[in-house]
Amino acid sequence: MASNGTPRRSPQLRGASPKLAPVPAPQPPPPPTVTFARRTRSGRYVGYSRDDLDSELGSTDFSKEFTNYHVLIPPTPDNRPMEVTMDSSITGKVEEQYVSNSLFTGGFNSVTRAHLMDKVIDSEPTHPQMAGAKGSFCAVPVCNNKLMTDVIPCECEFKICADCFSDAIKLGGGVCPGCKELYKSIEMEELVSTGNIGRPLSLPPPPTGPSKMERRLSLMKSTKQLTRSQTGEFDHNRWLFETKGTYGYGNAIWPQDEDENLDENEDKEEIGHPSQLMSKPWRPLTRKLKVPAAVLSPYRLLVVVRLAALGLFLSWRISHKNDEAIWLWGMSVVCELWFAFSWILDQLPKLNPVNRATDLSVLKEKFESPGPNNPTGKSDLPGIDVFVSTADPEKEPPLVTANTILSILAADYPVEKLACYVSDDGGALLTFEAMAEAASFADIWVPFCRKHDIEPRNPESYFNLKRDPYKNKVKPDFVKDRRRVKREYDEFKVRTNGLPESIRRRSDAFHAREEIKAMKLQREKNSGAGDLDDNAEAPLEPVKIPKATWMADATHWPGTWINSSSDHSRGDHAGIIQVMLKPPSEEPLMGDEEGKMIDLTDVDIRLPMLVYVSREKRPGYDHNKKAGAMNALVRASAIMSNGPFMLNLDCDHYIYNSQALREGMCFMMDRGGDRICYVQFPQRFEGIDPSDRYANHNTVFFDGNMRALDGLQGPVYVGTGCLFRRIALYGFDPPRAKDRHSGCCGWGRGKKAAAAGSEETRALRMGDSDEDLMNMATFPKKFGNSSFLIDSIPVAEFQGRPLADHPSVKNGRPPGALTIPRDLLDASTVAEAISSISCWYEDKTEWGQRVGWIYGSVTEDVVTGYRMHNRGWRSVYCVTKRDAFRGTAPINLTDRLHQVLRWATGSVEIFFSRNNALFASHKMKLLQRLAYLNVGIYPFTSVFLIVYCFLPALSLFSGQFIVKSLNVAFLTYLLVISITLCALAVLEVKWSGIALEEWWRNEQFWLIGGTSAHLAAVVQGLLKVVAGIEISFTLTSKSGGDDVDDEYADLYVVKWTSLMIPPITIMMVNLIAIAVGISRTIYSVLPQWSKLLGGVFFSFWVLAHMYPFAKGLMGRRGRTPTIVFVWSGIFAITISLLWEAINPSDPSNSQIGGSFTFP
Repeated sequence: MASNGTPRRSPQLRGASPKLAPVPAPQPPPPPTVTFARRTRSGRYVGYSRDDLDSELGSTDFSKEFTNYHVLIPPTPDNRPMEVTMDSSITGKVEEQYVSNSLFTGGFNSVTRAHLMDKVIDSEPTHPQMAGAKGSFCAVPVCNNKLMTDVIPCECEFKICADCFSDAIKLGGGVCPGCKELYKSIEMEELVSTGNIGRPLSLPPPPTGPSKMERRLSLMKSTKQLTRSQTGEFDHNRWLFETKGTYGYGNAIWPQDEDENLDENEDKEEIGHPSQLMSKPWRPLTRKLKVPAAVLSPYRLLVVVRLAALGLFLSWRISHKNDEAIWLWGMSVVCELWFAFSWILDQLPKLNPVNRATDLSVLKEKFESPGPNNPTGKSDLPGIDVFVSTADPEKEPPLVTANTILSILAADYPVEKLACYVSDDGGALLTFEAMAEAASFADIWVPFCRKHDIEPRNPESYFNLKRDPYKNKVKPDFVKDRRRVKREYDEFKVRTNGLPESIRRRSDAFHAREEIKAMKLQREKNSGAGDLDDNAEAPLEPVKIPKATWMADATHWPGTWINSSSDHSRGDHAGIIQVMLKPPSEEPLMGDEEGKMIDLTDVDIRLPMLVYVSREKRPGYDHNKKAGAMNALVRASAIMSNGPFMLNLDCDHYIYNSQALREGMCFMMDRGGDRICYVQFPQRFEGIDPSDRYANHNTVFFDGNMRALDGLQGPVYVGTGCLFRRIALYGFDPPRAKDRHSGCCGWGRGKKAAAAGSEETRALRMGDSDEDLMNMATFPKKFGNSSFLIDSIPVAEFQGRPLADHPSVKNGRPPGALTIPRDLLDASTVAEAISSISCWYEDKTEWGQRVGWIYGSVTEDVVTGYRMHNRGWRSVYCVTKRDAFRGTAPINLTDRLHQVLRWATGSVEIFFSRNNALFASHKMKLLQRLAYLNVGIYPFTSVFLIVYCFLPALSLFSGQFIVKSLNVAFLTYLLVISITLCALAVLEVKWSGIALEEWWRNEQFWLIGGTSAHLAAVVQGLLKVVAGIEISFTLTSKSGGDDVDDEYADLYVVKWTSLMIPPITIMMVNLIAIAVGISRTIYSVLPQWSKLLGGVFFSFWVLAHMYPFAKGLMGRRGRTPTIVFVWSGIFAITISLLWEAINPSDPSNSQIGGSFTFP
């Protein structure tokens, strides 16, 4: 056991705990054992056998005690990661069953424990994969006997006791009661008859053949005689077809004389000879669709024309000063210069937009169809780990998170290759039990979706669809099944929404019981003292017991309590991992109609693995907000499932297209896909008001800017809906990178050194120096001391390679390599994952610096994507025909402004950090660098924008204008710039597919956000850089308004924020200025209509952009807060007094403006 109490299977990096007795040197080391223990009231641990555990679980006193077991695995030389073969071991299945029923906790200076749970939620789960499902009891109806040592004799994992199994063998013809098929082996009968139960379980001795790691990497190892292509890359196809080599497990071996073994009547072409495969045309998984030249060529031409017009206009403005109002002219010219610079940064990266398309039929043909390397047609797709992050169940309702989880579990992807990890950064029992309820409801929801091809697979969205749900449904029992599932979902919603009250009542009841016990003990002590003095009665002291939060199995919740206490508060609790749904079996598990609400005959009822993770938090540690939580998930998932790809979703973003994962995998598995670091999907939102008042859909960015960046080095990472390549997130360089050291010649010996390395060495390069080439000795300094994690890195890299099914595919893997069964989940693996999510794990490592999500910015997503592009990776933008993901966005004005404030503040932080694109490496393309530079610069436009919005008012107040007069040259330039801007907008709408109304809404909110949130972000960013004042943000509440009957009730809620002050002031000053300007001109002796026209035109331009903001302030039915008018009046008066101080009026003249008098 490690020094922190975490079990380890490798002693290479951490020493063994003194609690473990050393193994005598002369004797061979015993096989590693898994020992279960129970903690007594005195704190000692009593060893338990399996039979003792079963009897303990079956007793009625179990719910009254804390039942824990330690995972004690001696770190012997024979006990190393991935060296024990447990794929077909009964012992491995037993341990996996116990692991799935255990809540693992641990952390800094604490012992890692696995709390054996017989009950996860109040309701009774039925799915065999769920934690606590039937516990250790027989699944045969009416029988509640204990299982026979928890051994499951059938591959369908139907739980059965010894008596029922004996009856099935002797009386039932050897047919399994679950799948109705014959038992493949009746060796279990010997175990039942001998009754060999209750001894400690010993793992099988270490195998004499290759270890598990060697088996996994055997495909990557080759001899010196292997054929290589002209480029120096290993050619898998030539080696496969021109030699007698094979690719190991799960692959067909070409017989030497296969033609001789055929019957004369058999068709030789059906065998799949290599000559036939080589003649078969190769089909790509993706296609790049160019934007039509009829649209793109005029678009580029207009960009050049407008750029020339801007240059001529600015030169004319600088050369033609307005001597009458030099201050007005100077401010306007400076602002216009900045606007031109900002427009160039935004426009140049849009010169090469592209569209992409995928072919899912080719993906299925290559990875899931029977072939010579995959005779059974088992899925050869790589694994995907899906991350869902949540932090506060009060602001992020558990029902929303549960629906997101259900959509993931029902995704159309191989079940055994999919795993879902939920990060609860608040450590709340409410989230934990909501997840358990979701896992229980998935037992019926996921098979229902598979049976009837349901879309979308979020139950809340599906049952609220406004279209006909029965359209295109051909199965006759669909109507009946839908009604039953809808009834179950309504009950699920009631249970989930009632969890807060249920947890509170349960905790109060158990707390009252504990107080009664304490008072009883105190009375017993007092009665003993009273025997000494019969006349004196000892006074009873008040009993103070911390009010804990209790789980459904009558034990303390190890996370955050409702009433915070030491070791149980939001910033101070242990790390928690619970496998809600254990990993599914490799073979499909078909359902039936017995004991089920709907007929699931011929429907696979397996569910993907579901894991609850709450990282450890302790005072004094910087936990790095969401980025730290995501990195904890990366490490835990690498140890437990190690999917080579990771998809991260916010808790309110669900899978709307069940085939979205396959769409993203088409890019990763296509030719050249090994150089793609992530596939970004567009964000689509539900619940937005029809007019999209505050541009919540943000279609100009997602359908315009992101498509354009896809034609360069790839889109930026926007925080959710992104499919990552694991090794890219680990900080490795892309394969076949051009390593040219910075020198006078521009290139060096990096490329030569890379060519000399082995296949796997060149695929795992980190840094620009030769010393960093796959030097495993440096990995603990980069990734931490987890040997499990370090060993998983080359495995993830190999499994994430595209198929080597074409000579042009570089760095590929052989077909059929991923059809081998997964490793069983054991206790030591989960205990190692607990260690990896502890608060101290990242100390003195590169997590957050180069590895994983990058720390130091509130917009960690943009920085993380920038670092990958800076290392030479490229990304892809995947726009699917049916939206891949959908989520919610704040439609309230205040919440929307705070959201924009957070984004803009992160951009300011990026500008003042080493992540500024000005310091990008030579591996980043020029236009991509301009795009990232614009990300850091755009908030500073607010300073010039707010000045420019006041210029029309100042012009009307002073009677001057930014130019001497509205002459023909000025109007011509203005007309050309405006026309080219409108023409560019029309063409951009054409190639991006957005609507003109959406473009105009984006323009409006650009000005609203620029004069409010962006300005505040610049101020906050400067305060952080200059004064070191940290910036804190709160989560945006997902709850709606008071009117539950109105879907858009939150749109009309007016919540005051200081961000509203600048826009309100701009509107009021411009309105007053228009009134003053018109009055002065009308009553002037010599009216200057040209200056009035110019000032009024630009004031109306400002007010037209501010219209959504003004409409939002009005609320509904006159609910505008008084504070809005108070602050508006104060600032309008302040501006007026300031102007009077700058340009005082003539006291001898009673007229306003020289010739204006009150009528």
